[in-house]
Parts: sequence; structure tokens; C-alpha cells
Amino acid sequence: MRVVMSGSSGLVGSALCQKLAADGHHISRLVRPGTQPRSGDVSWDPGAAVIDMSALEGAEAIIHLSGASIAEHRWTEARKAELRSSRIDTTRVLVDAILRLRQKPRVFICASAVGYYGDCGDDILTETYPYGTDFLGLLARDWEAEAARASHGGIRTVSARLGVILTPEGGALPKLLAPIRRGVGGRLGKGRQWMPWVTLEDVIEVMRNALTDARYEGAINVVSPNPVRNSEFVRIAANLLHRPAVLPAPAFALGLVLGEMAQPLLLASQRVRPARLMELGYTFRDKDLEPTLQGMIAQMNQAQVN
Repeated sequence: MRVVMSGSSGLVGSALCQKLAADGHHISRLVRPGTQPRSGDVSWDPGAAVIDMSALEGAEAIIHLSGASIAEHRWTEARKAELRSSRIDTTRVLVDAILRLRQKPRVFICASAVGYYGDCGDDILTETYPYGTDFLGLLARDWEAEAARASHGGIRTVSARLGVILTPEGGALPKLLAPIRRGVGGRLGKGRQWMPWVTLEDVIEVMRNALTDARYEGAINVVSPNPVRNSEFVRIAANLLHRPAVLPAPAFALGLVLGEMAQPLLLASQRVRPARLMELGYTFRDKDLEPTLQGMIAQMNQAQVN
């Protein structure tokens, strides 16, 4: 199958490219101006709403993973506009192009996020739960709405609502463990907020399934079936690292340091349940946090030795 992918150099994209290539699929990257294209790549400039339609023709699947990092910079109004444009505008340009193709792809898979739900306390959040009205909730709602236009053209469309992705190779995990390793870690705020986590391996496996299994359609929560509270994550990590974790970070202090994004990224509670994946009979490779973290920390420690 010929798969066209945006965000192919990111955490998920690079791992997914390797796995799909090993499966025998042909990967064509969506590349922006200034990137040296390889044979089969598709040039695009979403800011100018330009895409090489002739190169896009023949794609049997399109996976859209690009988007500016949510946590990289403080949320000024300019930064929030960039976060929206990098998701919503790029998706609009891509879907517009898909709908103009003479031969449309079989499936369009677009990243989304569990930020869709907002701060929901102890509520159990399945795919039918309404969207939140904070910045991330509205961002994800509009992102998914743009992706859903592909389904109106008869294309099977999947919005993968990703949780906090854990991998020893980067992403959130090293940042979450760093203060605990230094002995200055602790719960965030009251620590009662639910953390919807998932391993990179499960994200990749869900994407692989969604590529070929026609039952995968619409919004799908890509999270472990066993979320944990922040205080439990800290306790498990501290035990595995043999460090104390007794210095909580008060909510007001996080707000001073991180500004507006502290609440939705670190303090919001999202008890997300992967209801659709469970209905589909998906078997999680990693569903319990403690053995998962134990293996990842061992890999990280071994990498430091080497």
C-alpha cells in the first residue's frame, strides 16, 4: 500500500514509518519548502495552501501527524494561533486536496488528542463524551471537524485521540522523570488528576490496525485502559528510581512558571477510557503502568551506560 504521511520526522511519525516500511508499505513523506525531497515524496506548503496534486495521486492511505509542539513555548496569543494553524489549517489544506483527487485514498488517519475533553474530574471519558470548552478542547474539536470532511467524500476517516505517549526514546517521559531523578519531584497540584497514558508501541500498533481494518472509523481514544492519578504516577516512578518524591509543585507555582498552559497540560483531570478499541478487541501491549515504567527506565539507564 502507498501511504502518504505528514509529520514523518516526529516521535510517532518516525517510528510509524519504520514499522510500515517493515510491513512492506511504501511511504511517501509530505515535505515542506526547504526540505530535500526523496523519490516519491509529496511537496506541500500548507501556509500557502499549495500541494503537489500529481504526486499525491495514487495514495491509498494518508496519515496526518503534523502539528507544532503544544508544550514547547508559553501560550501567547501568537503561539495559540500557531498551534491552531499547524493543526486545523494544515488539515483543511490536506482534506481539500484529498477531495479533489481523481482516485481517492481508502483511509485518512488524522492525529487528535485527549485534550478534546477538557478538565473532567473523575468522569469516565469515552468517545461519545462532549468536548471541553477550554483552548485545547476547542482546538481538538475544530481539528477533528476538518478531518471529518474527508468522510463526506466517502473516505474512511479516523481521528486518533492520543494520550500522553510514553517511550524511553523521548517525548514526555524524560521530562516527567527528570525532577524525580534529581530528588526534587512530587505530585503536581493536588495530584488527584487522572493521567491518560499510552506507550508508543501501542500507538503504532493502533495506527497499523487503522490502516487496514475497516472497523476503525471516527474518533478513537488511544490510551491505556488503566489511567493513573498524577500522585500514583509519581509514587511508582520514584520507587523505581529509588528517589524521594515529597516536594509537590503547587498549582499557583506551575501557573507562574508555565502560564495558561499549566492547567490543561499538567493539572487537568482526564480519566479517558479506550472504549472503541476495547469494542474492537484490541489487545494492549502495555496496559499497566508499573511494569511499563520499569522496562522503560531500565532501557534509559542502559542507554546512559552505553
